[in-house]
Amino acid sequence: MAVIYPFRGIRYNPEVVGDISAVVTQPYDRIGPKEEEEYKKRSPYNIVRVIGGKVPPADDAEYERRAETFRKWLAEGVLVQDPEPGFYAYWQRFEWEGKEYTRKGFVALIDLRESGVKAHERTLKGPKEDRLKLLRATEANFGHIFLLYRDPSLAASQAISGAVEGRDPEMRAVDDFGNEHLLWRVTDPGAIEAAREALRPLQAYIADGHHRFETARTFMEECFAKGWKPIPPETFTSRMVTLVNTEEPGLVIRPIHRIVHSLPDFDFRRLLTSLEEDFYVEPLDSLVAARERLAAGLGREHVFVLYAEGKFIAAALHDEGTIDRLVPGAKPPEWKRLDVSILHAAVFERILGIDAEALAKQSYVDYTPYAEKAVRAVDEGKAQLAVLLNPTRVEEVLAVADRGERMPQKSTDFYPKLLTGLVAMRMRIDKG
Repeated sequence: MAVIYPFRGIRYNPEVVGDISAVVTQPYDRIGPKEEEEYKKRSPYNIVRVIGGKVPPADDAEYERRAETFRKWLAEGVLVQDPEPGFYAYWQRFEWEGKEYTRKGFVALIDLRESGVKAHERTLKGPKEDRLKLLRATEANFGHIFLLYRDPSLAASQAISGAVEGRDPEMRAVDDFGNEHLLWRVTDPGAIEAAREALRPLQAYIADGHHRFETARTFMEECFAKGWKPIPPETFTSRMVTLVNTEEPGLVIRPIHRIVHSLPDFDFRRLLTSLEEDFYVEPLDSLVAARERLAAGLGREHVFVLYAEGKFIAAALHDEGTIDRLVPGAKPPEWKRLDVSILHAAVFERILGIDAEALAKQSYVDYTPYAEKAVRAVDEGKAQLAVLLNPTRVEEVLAVADRGERMPQKSTDFYPKLLTGLVAMRMRIDKG
């Protein structure tokens, strides 16, 4: 069940800040110190001054300073709250590997008590502590939780799209990668109710934002423990989310290729000989051929491409019946059948000696969505081996989440990310 509400969003005033592209950012966990400084240079009103980046501040007083900046911008009209509740149609137009896409979603509040939301990633203590301190100080939501739902009828997405048809977007931004982000406010009661009713019986899944979602639940529990009472809908029992139907076109998951480096005694020929026991090993003549081979196997077979010593080699699993032997342990079949699971267990750990602990520490493996970058690292002598993979399919992500499992490390890269700063939610709380 996904119980959602319209809300009075807080948005930048273009008459004050000018170009919206200058004040929005990637999600906080994509903002390193270098990116944070760049965002600050773009505008005195860039949202990074409130949300910070992935490196927590050394001084906890910084969270209160950020909250004061947020309150100051509200008082000065830099940020303005919309007068009536609504949903926010959020479209992203982008290109990936030569193809153009439009991903359509909408922003709403989800009820944290009434809604069932499934996760697919493990979370870490540090980021949750950081986001919780910011949430305590600001009592507001800035970054989105990217939620997926499955509805072949397209009822909610069509209701929202119909409400904005023929209208110019109220906000437009271009991100650091050239992707276009468009936002419309939807206040039509019929469209709102149609979307709410369509979502009510459906399961929601987190695509991105696992740390922020768990933090929202923790903060809600803290508020109740203090005896505070929610004043809905913009309150601590709700969380701002962006909902995307998996049945709509434009939902892109990028592959995450592996770059292996620093292994003692790495021997490419020995690796290929070992692989032949369980995989068909096939030489390819170029990166173009490697891409074509991967595309031919997507959803049909377990295949990846190795690159070393100037050679591309496809490796395709002989027999699905060997997966339980190659990927031992008590994980469900949906998890074991992932290409990433097979690669990690059957190749990295069994042959190369890179176990789960080494992967977690990123001792020998780096990651990139760009095949050219992985190949170049080998050619330049910075790596010993590149492993090119197909992207994880969305149905695989949902199947693993339905089993209550978490995906292996670096399995999914939903692209593009949802921008922070297009719309925010400030909580109303009765503190007695």
